[in-house]
Amino acid sequence: MHLEMVEMPVPTIGADDVLVKVRACGICGSDVHGLDGKTGRRIPPLVMGHEAAGEVVETGANVHDLQPGDRVTFDSTVYCGHCFFCARGEINLCDNREVLGVSPGPYRRHGAFAEFVSVPRRIMYRLPDNLTYEQAALIEAVSVAVHAVSITPVRLGDTAVVVGSGMIGLLTMQAARAAGCSRVIAVDTDEGRLKLALGSGATDTVAAAGAVEKILELTGGRGADVALECVGATEPVHTAIASVRKGGAVTLVGNVSPKIELPLQSVVSRQIRLQGSCASNGEYPVCIEMMSRGAIQVDALISAVAPLEEGAAWFDRLYRHEPNLMKVILRP
Repeated sequence: MHLEMVEMPVPTIGADDVLVKVRACGICGSDVHGLDGKTGRRIPPLVMGHEAAGEVVETGANVHDLQPGDRVTFDSTVYCGHCFFCARGEINLCDNREVLGVSPGPYRRHGAFAEFVSVPRRIMYRLPDNLTYEQAALIEAVSVAVHAVSITPVRLGDTAVVVGSGMIGLLTMQAARAAGCSRVIAVDTDEGRLKLALGSGATDTVAAAGAVEKILELTGGRGADVALECVGATEPVHTAIASVRKGGAVTLVGNVSPKIELPLQSVVSRQIRLQGSCASNGEYPVCIEMMSRGAIQVDALISAVAPLEEGAAWFDRLYRHEPNLMKVILRP
């Protein structure tokens, strides 16, 4: 895939929409993975970008509670509000959903690596004064982590394993601590990321090679209560499953491989609960509140802020796995 800057018309807005001037938009790992076409989730021509914040420029005829200049962020999932799943409050599973900057089939909708983006009012949230646009560009990623932890059966005092110390993994560690886990064990192949994990809620760090043995050692031979897998490939999923105790739960958050191998007998004979976690489901307000009071902190995860015209170069650096590069935020 080839990235280039092109002139596009300012998006038109409908009666229930808001036109936003984008002030900051983060490059997501899924955007980078989508570059080589392997995931099938970024099909050109497409304006990518779904982790964004900005200011209101114009509102549709039915929008009366926002004014030009208001500081806002917005969800990446545009749900319909009318289908079976929306009626159940499961908006992340909406039958008619579109996802900003993501393009398979019905999801297709241009995203926020642009000066302006049109967004429905129903997925938009005001920003408190103490969150910068750059911090707010991480709310989408925070919401993925908070949602994953919220559907995991965590009890006060539990031990959690988080496999993968990338962006989502590091935020999941903070969310797990906030949810009551007294111990969070971070697993990764990268020593630098494990150092970051210690500043992101992890109480222990373990190298991916030999991780299961070390985790069993740390938990008195029993295994952790829960594990959250934030990579999405066979090996880390095996690590997550093998690291929990009998009757434990594994939440699958990572999503880069269409298929993996599953250790079926281990899951069945140890009665492990496997749960997929998709995007977020209305957690934006609580994420904004947690970030605003410092319960989840993102500053240490922002590696660079750069103008949008330098975007292609930053994508290339992320694609080549440049060391110590975590979140890059582009400013149109």
